[in-house]
Amino acid sequence: MSKILISIKPEYVDKIFAGTKKFEYRKTRCNSDVDTMIIYSTCPEMRVVGEVKILEIIEDTPDIVWKKTKANSGITKSFFDSYYKGKDRAIAYKLGEIKRYKKPMCLSDFGITHAPQSFVYIK
Repeated sequence: MSKILISIKPEYVDKIFAGTKKFEYRKTRCNSDVDTMIIYSTCPEMRVVGEVKILEIIEDTPDIVWKKTKANSGITKSFFDSYYKGKDRAIAYKLGEIKRYKKPMCLSDFGITHAPQSFVYIK
């Protein structure tokens, strides 16, 4: 199995670690063999702070994805609608076991020079 490194705003990183955000939404789907999401917390932290297992990837219309995930989305419906405005497909990564790193890491520790817009594959 493989991993992706994904950029997430600190407010949502906190919700993931607190267990109140159990889905991460994207417009682009990763390969099916990815089983781990490495979390890069964006500005102001700008560090790789942990990782989470991907239990399932849900891909469907935005309305159906919202209906399936809204109870544990960690975001508002208006934010979701704004994010997927004009899109006919939505992707939700269902998050499982979380591991917070004791010491946050730099992107360079993963051979990456800049934060990915969506995600990048990690070998």
